[in-house]
Amino acid sequence: MRTITVPLTLINLQDNGFHLLVEIVVFGEKLFAVLDTGASRSVFDKGLMEKHIQELTISDETQAATIFSTATTLQGFIPKLKIGGLTLKQYHAVALDLQGVTDTYLLMGHPPIAGIIGGDILTKFHAKIDYQKKVLRFYK
Repeated sequence: MRTITVPLTLINLQDNGFHLLVEIVVFGEKLFAVLDTGASRSVFDKGLMEKHIQELTISDETQAATIFSTATTLQGFIPKLKIGGLTLKQYHAVALDLQGVTDTYLLMGHPPIAGIIGGDILTKFHAKIDYQKKVLRFYK
C-alpha cells in the first residue's frame, strides 16, 4: 500500500473554531477545499462547475446538502482532480453553491473555497489526519 502525504493548512475562524484546508488542483487551477470529516460526500462550488463543465444535471442526491448549503445540487464529471499526489480521474462530482462560505472566508482574511473534501474520498483512500504535523495521509 502506497502512502500519499498532503500538507494541510489550519485556519482560525476568529477564535470560534478551526477548519483544515487542503490545496487541490481542479480544471488546471490550484484552489483550496475544506477538509470535512463530517461530510458524507465531497462537493464542489456550483459556479466553478458551471464554468468548466458543459453537461451538468440536477442531482437527486438530497444527502449532498451540507451545513454549508441546502440549495439544489448539480452533478457532473471532473476530468481530473488532484489532492497533493492523489489523482482522481473522471470524478463524479456534486455541486452546491458555496459562495456564502467563500464570502465569509474572505471577510476573515482566508482564501476562497472551491470545494469540501468529505467522507467518500477520505474513506476510499483510508485517510488519516495528523494535526500535529498538519498533514493528510492517503493510503492507496
